[in-house]
Amino acid sequence: MTADAQRRRAFWQILLFTAGLLVLTWISAGSVYLVNKARDDSKWVIHTIEVENQVNALLLEVRRAESSARGYLLTLGPEFLSDHDAALATIPQALDKLTRQIGDNPAQRASIAKLHEAVQARLEQFSREMDLVKRGEPDSAAALLRQAAASNSTDTIREVAASMTAEEERLFSLRSANADRSQTLAASLTGIGSGLVVVLALLSTWLVRRSAGVRDDAEARLRDANTNLEATVDERTADLREANNEIQRFAYIVSHDLRSPLVNIMGFTSELEELGRDIFRRIGSLARAPADGPQVEGADVALDGADKQLAEDFSEALGFIKSSIGKMDRLISAILDLTREGRREFEPVRIDTRELIEAIAATVAHQAAEARAEIHVGEVPDIVSDRLALEQIFSNLIDNAIKYLKTGVPGAITVRGRTKFGYAIFEVTDNGRGIDPKDHQRIFDLFRRAGTQDKPGQGIGLAHVRALVRRLGGTMSVSSELNVGSTFTITLPIKWNASNRNEEHR
Repeated sequence: MTADAQRRRAFWQILLFTAGLLVLTWISAGSVYLVNKARDDSKWVIHTIEVENQVNALLLEVRRAESSARGYLLTLGPEFLSDHDAALATIPQALDKLTRQIGDNPAQRASIAKLHEAVQARLEQFSREMDLVKRGEPDSAAALLRQAAASNSTDTIREVAASMTAEEERLFSLRSANADRSQTLAASLTGIGSGLVVVLALLSTWLVRRSAGVRDDAEARLRDANTNLEATVDERTADLREANNEIQRFAYIVSHDLRSPLVNIMGFTSELEELGRDIFRRIGSLARAPADGPQVEGADVALDGADKQLAEDFSEALGFIKSSIGKMDRLISAILDLTREGRREFEPVRIDTRELIEAIAATVAHQAAEARAEIHVGEVPDIVSDRLALEQIFSNLIDNAIKYLKTGVPGAITVRGRTKFGYAIFEVTDNGRGIDPKDHQRIFDLFRRAGTQDKPGQGIGLAHVRALVRRLGGTMSVSSELNVGSTFTITLPIKWNASNRNEEHR
């Protein structure tokens, strides 16, 4: 081999060695870079999962606080109060941890501000509810709880949490894709390095697998957290449902047992009335008959003076007793009807709402004509719900509108509806007496009535209506002014089924 050839060979050897060294350096540097990037991407994936887990943990504590508050108001059990206090103590810590975790995301910082505000508002509501219970005002606490349920603080918490979760899901998909891409490139470069980078390839593979294992562990922890959350919510829901069923059973048993002595009282009152007639007939006969004259059995004899007054007082007392017995009988019957209705299983069917309301208006046309009232049915959406429950709701509202019209003023009753965000909103408006603002919540309480009591009723109708609306997954409210009129607003799901109701109670 000539010197020139040797020089050329040495040159090419050096060139190939340099190229190989550069390639090896490039492969090694690229592999190290991509492995580190994959590890960082995996850390961000884990971070995203931890944020989602923290959001779910915060929601769990809020729901636990709400469930224990409802349980405490229903049973005044100390276990519910202690659970409620524990949840309230955990919520600020969970919120602060979530705030620190999302500090790197401007979009999430805007959401966390809204979440802070909504959670603070809900905590203040919890504080007011517990203060009312401690002051011995459970009814006021229950009213405040219903008002809090109708407000948008809980919905805001849920919506903001859902928005944050959606953002983290988006980041999870993006970061997972980046991690997968980085891992693929690292594996390719490691393969190209052949035998010279075997050790580095093994190390890179180990690092990649370790990162994937960390991510899998984080995903497993998230799945466990979600499972525990669902189990806890199901357990609380079952407890509340069992308490509600127990109350219904108790009301049914008490009402049923009261009917038996009431029937006895009614029977003996009738016998007492017959006995009174015989007694006063005998008194009249003795007062008018001569000392040695014959007595006429069964003849009606007019009473005079003190005897007449005594007979009238006796009849009046019996009248009050019979009136009270009749009122008690109607109340017991109403309670039994409520408990039976609470146990009835609803069956969702598609309902032509306009046809249903017009049929109800036709059944009360005679009462409306006597009250000089007109019933107008506007545009109303069709829904999927329980037909009987819907008939009872609108029948009660229309009947009340006719019953409480202003004397001497032609009545105008309007039923209309619209849809919004998957719900149907119905309004029943009248130009009747109206309701004092201080009685807006009172009228929904069982056996409670407002205003002048000059119409028959037991104070059950609106309480029954609101119970039906809630079982259908909806809400009910009233806006009214004295001597102006009232508007009852019913919000129901457009498509209701049993699972809707379960989700509402969660």
